[in-house]
Amino acid sequence: MTLLLLAGTGDARRLAQGLADSDVPAIASLSGATRQANALPLPTRIGGFGGEAAFREYLSTQGITAVLDATHPFASRITLRTAAVCRDMGLAYLYHLRPPWSPGPEDRWTMIDREEDAAQHIGPDQTVFLGTGRQTLDRFSNLEGRRVICRQIDPPTSPFPFEGGEFLIGRPPFSVPHERDLFTELGIDVLVVKNAGGSASRTKLTAAADLGLPVLMIRRPPPPDAPICDDLAEALDWAKRQ
Repeated sequence: MTLLLLAGTGDARRLAQGLADSDVPAIASLSGATRQANALPLPTRIGGFGGEAAFREYLSTQGITAVLDATHPFASRITLRTAAVCRDMGLAYLYHLRPPWSPGPEDRWTMIDREEDAAQHIGPDQTVFLGTGRQTLDRFSNLEGRRVICRQIDPPTSPFPFEGGEFLIGRPPFSVPHERDLFTELGIDVLVVKNAGGSASRTKLTAAADLGLPVLMIRRPPPPDAPICDDLAEALDWAKRQ
């Protein structure tokens, strides 16, 4: 048995460590979205598979018998394709999906369905903090002219795609005091965030609540019709049984 771990999240890193500690034969895969990703304790391939046909060929040639998908909750294209391919090829598949965030009484959240919807809730003179990464930055082009700050891990390789935007480079995790000070220093009026879940990324939401800042929260895409769990220990136990 060889298991393929689709990684790229903090939970995936913890699963990789658990697989390595348990001597489960496994290969990790990173999309390459982060250029200087921290090494995983498993043999790791980096980069896309080159489409569905190439992905199928990789699974066959590597003798993959099970896939543990621990990608980002918004990596829906990868997840939907992987679940469908595993179903078609008769491979075991499990999607580890961490629970979404839920607002507390102190939070000022407005739920939106798409990045493009954010502009409806942002005034022309407001300063916007995008905690959504660079991959979907072009979907915020209707914010052009506003001051928009996009935080990302790697230094940019191209200019900001629309007028008024700027990049902020930083590698998580970030503490609540750090986020509070940052939002105050930058004069942030509103945050736009994907509902990724997880405790590490929640600090910016806690800081926003402390400062009374509104948050536009992008709803998650629907998950695949496939086995799903939200518990790391349960996912690791599943991997050991394959």
